[in-house]
Amino acid sequence: MVCFRLAPVPGSGLLLLCLVLGAVSSYALELNLTDSENATCLYAKWQMNFTIRYETTDKHNKTVTISDLGPATYNGSSCGDDQNGPKIAVQFGSGFSWIVNFTEEKSFYSIDSISFSYNTNDNTTFPDAKEKGVFIVSDHVAFRVPLNDIFRCNSLLTLGKNDVVQHYWDVHVQAFVQNGTVSTKEFLCDKDKTLTTVLPIVPTTVPSPTTTPSPKEKPEVGSYSVVNSNGTCLLATMGLQLNITHDKVASVININPNTTNFTGSCHPQTALLRLSSSSIKYLDFVFAVKNENRFYLKEVNVSMYLVNGSVFSIANNNLSYWDAPLGSSYMCNKEQTVSVSGAFQINTFDLRVQPFNVMEGKYSTAQDCSADDDNFLVPIAVGAALAGVLILVLLAYFIGLKRHHAGYEQF
Repeated sequence: MVCFRLAPVPGSGLLLLCLVLGAVSSYALELNLTDSENATCLYAKWQMNFTIRYETTDKHNKTVTISDLGPATYNGSSCGDDQNGPKIAVQFGSGFSWIVNFTEEKSFYSIDSISFSYNTNDNTTFPDAKEKGVFIVSDHVAFRVPLNDIFRCNSLLTLGKNDVVQHYWDVHVQAFVQNGTVSTKEFLCDKDKTLTTVLPIVPTTVPSPTTTPSPKEKPEVGSYSVVNSNGTCLLATMGLQLNITHDKVASVININPNTTNFTGSCHPQTALLRLSSSSIKYLDFVFAVKNENRFYLKEVNVSMYLVNGSVFSIANNNLSYWDAPLGSSYMCNKEQTVSVSGAFQINTFDLRVQPFNVMEGKYSTAQDCSADDDNFLVPIAVGAALAGVLILVLLAYFIGLKRHHAGYEQF
């Protein structure tokens, strides 16, 4: 835990700000604000990242994702006073800042507004930005929570405005903590209310990490999509089976599409499909464009709760799967394996995806995977063999016929 002593607030003395950086990911934050009497007055725990689209000097659009907040400062965070409500303020990277304001109204408090600012003068993050300067995106949220409740949302929350998409998940916040004690009574977001009971992940103990767990039945095929202001921009249909090895324990988990939430974002060069459920914090499929004429699966990120209460997280942004031309979809009916790491693989069944150039919400012509192409090798080989036999028979026939005529000519 890292603590920062902030400037005095009138009537409250010095505030102590403590930040816990989660071991799972660098953008897991836990914030505890205390007043001069060392009583907690604001508590928050959350994860977040940001996707920014900007225009380059050669008039193309680029997308950058800010997920590693790195060393951060927290100037301006406070529990509030008689004039101003509580505020969480975070500054990180080169010119990034994020602020959330809270207000109180009788027996409720509100998550009032969220603002995010970034500086395109940062040549490392925005090396070829056409417009240089500080840009601010503000959203009026006005989400009300009972005063003595802690707001909780494990599901993905998304704010999109002015080429900036903000993602939040695993959110726990209480802006007006009563008597210095964080409430145990949770006020759930709508997405968490719709989640069903957590499906248990039953591990199979194996003697070594290399042992493969017993296979499960084929997973149910689900249909997923991403919608933006222009309509449906990403389509995916697939059955998903997760293979996990953690602490020498192997698990095989089928994803149930009926209890899985999905969201994402679409940009000219990248597209994201994010799946989540009561046991999966997030499962990200990130697609990218290569050579301006093809797309492929470039990245997979996963974070999920295991049966022992620990969190399993893996990320790989150097993949190369599901390659197909832009304007088409990728299809593979046979089982395929996406190897994310030695400890995590995804088996796909009846797969079809199109992350770019979706027209009228429908798949375009599909390019079959090499696995499906193998289905044609047997009939082709058989056909070629039959053709060879037929040619040999015809040659033998004509040779025999020629010899027969030659025999008559000798008399």
